[in-house]
Formats: sequence, structure tokens, C-alpha cells
Amino acid sequence: MTRPSTDRPLRPRRSCLAVPGSNPRFLEKAQGLAADQVFLDLEDACAPLAKPEARHTIVKYLNEGEWGAKTRVVRVNDWTTEWTYRDVVTVVEGAGPNLDCIMLPKVQDAQQVVALDLLLTQIEKTMGFEVGRIGIEAQIENARGLVNVDAIAAASPRLETIVFGPADFMASINMKSLVVGEQPPGYPADAYHYILMRILMAARMHDLQAIDGPYLQIRNVDGFREVAGRAAALGYDGKWVLHPGQVEAANEVFSPSQEDYDHAELILDAYEHYTSEAGGRKGSAMLGDEMIDEASRKMALVISGKGRAAGMTRTSTFTPPKA
Repeated sequence: MTRPSTDRPLRPRRSCLAVPGSNPRFLEKAQGLAADQVFLDLEDACAPLAKPEARHTIVKYLNEGEWGAKTRVVRVNDWTTEWTYRDVVTVVEGAGPNLDCIMLPKVQDAQQVVALDLLLTQIEKTMGFEVGRIGIEAQIENARGLVNVDAIAAASPRLETIVFGPADFMASINMKSLVVGEQPPGYPADAYHYILMRILMAARMHDLQAIDGPYLQIRNVDGFREVAGRAAALGYDGKWVLHPGQVEAANEVFSPSQEDYDHAELILDAYEHYTSEAGGRKGSAMLGDEMIDEASRKMALVISGKGRAAGMTRTSTFTPPKA
């Protein structure tokens, strides 16, 4: 199945802050933090008895909160529970215009995404909302979901991200570790490399963002940076954060350095010049000691895009050589 083309915005998601939907104090505090995205959680962060009231608490804070430019997401419960449909109906009917995405956890096959898409469409039509505006984030948390991730990534034009959920995934494959995000003892390589790459390939095949899951040792910022740096090096767009102390680290790790951002912008300017009539219509040219061509432009677009999304300002300019 080919994912239909869409004009859906590409949102910055360097830091994706988890906020319990049943905790007004945390919902207040989250509004002032520098996270790119907040997701108000109805799943694991809410006790079963607290979920019905938490739906209405989330609606209140979405409608009345000052979230600024943050991407506003609600994580509902997964389709194997009795709570999912009511989560979606209550939240979307109550706060649809102030909601950017629904996160669906424990996605195991494409039909679960299709079902959420259909439910969102029915609500939007009933309420008179713009049909298709609310996006979907699909969370991969077990072996079946990973095996089916290509079909999941192609399931709906609403999809914006594929998210790795490490804790449930580790349990689903019987991984020998109780520390979420850390390497299991006895394995000399990176135990998560295949999982992360598998998700990343499916996401990129369908022009989606790839987001790494949480690091539960919330006071170990150095450990967080190390784990986040692994995902960023592979090409991931961001990572969940569970504590205010992790927000700044995530924003830094998933942003390019000032030097790399400046260099990327120089490559784009130089390539545009050299391929123009004024620049000699060249397919390749020299930028200092570096040869640049179309492949260089594509690589530079990735870095410049991340820098622009992070609000970075360039500190250098390209000056065409004198004829």
C-alpha cells in the first residue's frame, strides 16, 4: 500500500514531553517548559480508575492552557483495552481544534491505524472540524508491531511519526534487563540497533519522523545524552523526555551544531549559485577545499532543515567569487 501524498506540516519533535493526563500540577508546569512537543497521557501514566476523569482534565487544559508553539498530542489507550474509543471521542470532540495529533500505543498491525483514522474522520465530520487535520503517531512496542512496521507506516495519510516504545518491547522479547534504555548485560554490541534502524527505515520510506522512546533514569542526564546521541547519530528526529531536566539535553542533542548548520546553509547557497546562469551552470563546484554537488545539497537540506526547525540563526554568509 502506498501512502498518499500530503501537505501535513513537518513539526519539530526534538523533545517530546510525557505529561500524566490526570495530574493538573504537571499539566500546568509543562506549559512553561521548552519541549517541542507535549503528549498528555491517558495510558500508562493514568491509573485505570483515573482515566475517565483524566479525559475531561485533558480537554480542559488543551482548551484553556497556554501551549505556545508546542505540538499538542494525546496518547490514548491501545485498541486491546476497553478505553480507546471513549478516549478518542471525548478528547477530540471536546478539544479537537486545540489538538495536533493522537498517539496510538502498542500498534501491532496496519488495521489498528486505519481504525483510528476512520474514527477521527467520523468525529471531524460530526463536529464540523477540518477533516484530516489531526495527525497520528504510531508507537511500536512489541515484536509483532516491528515485523509489521512497513505496513503500519503506510496505513494512513494522517501518520506523522513512528515511535519506539522500549519498555514494553523489552518485555515482549524477554530481554534480560530491567533498566529501560540501557544495554542488557552479557551482550557486547548495541542490542537496540536493529530495532531502531528497522523503525527508521519504515519511517523514512514514507516520509515520517522517527522518535526514540524514554530513558527512565531521569536524574542521569549524562546517560540520557549518551542514549539520545545514539538515536540522533542514526538519524532520529527526537526522543521522549520524562523530566524537565531532560528537555534541554534532548533539544541540544537533536539539533545540529552551529558549525554544521552554518556549513549546510553555505552549501545550499553555493550550490544554488554555481548551478545558475551567473555561476556557470555547473553540476559540481568547489566550496573552499570541498567539492559539492547534488548529493551534497541533499545532505545539507537535512541539516539546514533541522537547524531552521530548532530556530537557529546562521552566523556566516556565502559570497560568490568575482568573475
